[in-house]
Amino acid sequence: MSRFTLPPESVLRARETLVLDHFHDEVRQDWDATLATFPHPRYELIGQMAVHDGEAPVREYYHDTRVAFPDQDHEIIAFRHSPDAVIVEFWLLGTHHGPLGKIPPTGSRHRTRMTAYFVFDEHEDLVTERIYFDRLTVLRQLVAGVDKRGPRGLLKLVRVLRGVLAMSGGEPDPRLLTTTPPPFVR
Repeated sequence: MSRFTLPPESVLRARETLVLDHFHDEVRQDWDATLATFPHPRYELIGQMAVHDGEAPVREYYHDTRVAFPDQDHEIIAFRHSPDAVIVEFWLLGTHHGPLGKIPPTGSRHRTRMTAYFVFDEHEDLVTERIYFDRLTVLRQLVAGVDKRGPRGLLKLVRVLRGVLAMSGGEPDPRLLTTTPPPFVR
């Protein structure tokens, strides 16, 4: 298929239904149903340059993010279709009640605008959810809710900053570093 040609409407509708089911099942924390939307689950988190590839790593990703944000939810802004993907703009929301990696819980709520590319192969199987977001936007909101005037709040802020520093400087997943530009015909 050409990158300039959209699939038939029936394919676009089926993709959209699958993506909406995927979002719904994530919010309900029905991981079996969410994983069933992929033949082989794979998340690429571009803001972190991290890949969760396979059922066990994806289940661990689900667990870790829901420990940090047990009330995680989405507000969908827009759906767009491309020849091989559904592109979803959405707000990700959640309250930081548990550790986020090495960042201790702040009790703060975040609302972060994101874009996810749900990429399909030639058999119409979902092969990747590729999410673009700004980590600093999330962190800024988590820190904003910390009381910076009292000793307990200052101690929490120091712990948050130590956690951020401990998580910084990691190597990006090499699978996200090797890219091939598409051929352009003029």
